[in-house]
Amino acid sequence: MSEVISSSADVYDSNIAFAENMSLTSPEDQSTAPINKTFVLSPTKQFSYEDRSVPELRTPRHVRVRVVATGLCGSDVHYWQHGRIGRYVVESPITLGHESAGIVEACGPEVKELSVGDRVALEPGVGCNTCETCRGGRYNLCESMQFAATPPYDGTLSAFYCLPEECCYKLPSHISFREGALVEPLSIAVHCCGLAGNLQGKSVAVFGAGPIGLLCCAVAQAFGAAKVIVIDAVANRLAFATEFGADDTYMMEAAFPETNAQKLMEKARLDTGFDVVVDATGAEPCINCGVAALKRGGVFVQAGLGSPSIAFPIGQICDKEATLKGSFRYGPGDYKLAIQLLDSNRVRLHSLITHDFAFSDAEQAFANVANRVGIKSLIYGPGIDRTFAESCVEQPRHTSDLPKL
Repeated sequence: MSEVISSSADVYDSNIAFAENMSLTSPEDQSTAPINKTFVLSPTKQFSYEDRSVPELRTPRHVRVRVVATGLCGSDVHYWQHGRIGRYVVESPITLGHESAGIVEACGPEVKELSVGDRVALEPGVGCNTCETCRGGRYNLCESMQFAATPPYDGTLSAFYCLPEECCYKLPSHISFREGALVEPLSIAVHCCGLAGNLQGKSVAVFGAGPIGLLCCAVAQAFGAAKVIVIDAVANRLAFATEFGADDTYMMEAAFPETNAQKLMEKARLDTGFDVVVDATGAEPCINCGVAALKRGGVFVQAGLGSPSIAFPIGQICDKEATLKGSFRYGPGDYKLAIQLLDSNRVRLHSLITHDFAFSDAEQAFANVANRVGIKSLIYGPGIDRTFAESCVEQPRHTSDLPKL
């Protein structure tokens, strides 16, 4: 989100009046209105397709986006398989998906920077803009955050999605919708690497060769890291990491953390350890190995979410006087910087996308991710195919350019 919105009475009254006006739709209008085709998860872990009404603009500053492409995240699959993530429980039907890009289809009267036809990446979280964390510039920590595909809020696996203007970021003309959908996970990597401080000339170990780990590798390199090594326990993922540009890789062994750490440091030719360690796994063996491989005075950034409770080597953190930081989503400026990295070709996402699915095949996409097939799977919006998502990189002049539902 690019700025804090005023919560004055005038804005509140304007929102109420606008919402009331938008709800005055005649039966004739309703009968001819387009349908919002939606992919829905039930509390019993069953998927279905539903035809819902097109979402209305909730405030004068909202826009409605025709969703073109959505990347699948591990959290989406976790909700499907387990029905919950921590305190967030699927208690009623919910639309999943939050890594999306699309085309602005409608704008509220107070929208200033966007126009119908603009191609945008969507930031899926909306803070309250009034609490201490929001006003302090850390809206990702807002207790009242409305985050797409986090119960009870619906996500983006639908034809249309509404959100505030400041949560939409224009895509450069040469960036496709396919890449635009991955601005969200790229922003996570930007935030994570930013927490590590100045990476210029530093050595960085990234645990996990999934999408977030690979993106952290790419961002660390873009930020000037001298050496980035990716660690995983799956050979084909490490092979992909090499193709994606990692300076080196290391296969985790079934050994004590200190043993793995020593071998890792030897392979990286680092006598005293890594300046920065990023864990994108949440797995206890990786975390313990990472702390053991961290240089004295180094920075350890925890980005992966695993078991709520693990055995953590706090003694080593203290002995090394290391800095330990947790990383959660993204904050002010992260989306813009992610797009700048794409625009300048300092980070490239094409090869990260290994599988593409039509909207009608969304369930198969979930199965792919659950079975760890490939790296990143995309689901195209209703009526959208890969050709449109790849080739339509110049801004359409009319919404009639869009594929029909």
